[in-house]
Amino acid sequence: MATKITVLSNGSLRVEGPDFELVDAQGQPYGLAGRERISICRCGLSANKPFCDGSHKGHFEHDAKAFDLPAPKV
Repeated sequence: MATKITVLSNGSLRVEGPDFELVDAQGQPYGLAGRERISICRCGLSANKPFCDGSHKGHFEHDAKAFDLPAPKV
């Protein structure tokens, strides 16, 4: 199974898969304790960034619907 990132409506980014790595800006890995599924904050309110702690509830609205990006400019 490939790593899958799901954009949740009114919430976080769910990352799941058997073999993914999350690293900081310096390339140092976060210790995920064997988790195969995590949620990444995208509202900026979590006290446990980059992980979601549910602080977005009632403060963040986004109806997640997939769409196609335009072709990159060359």
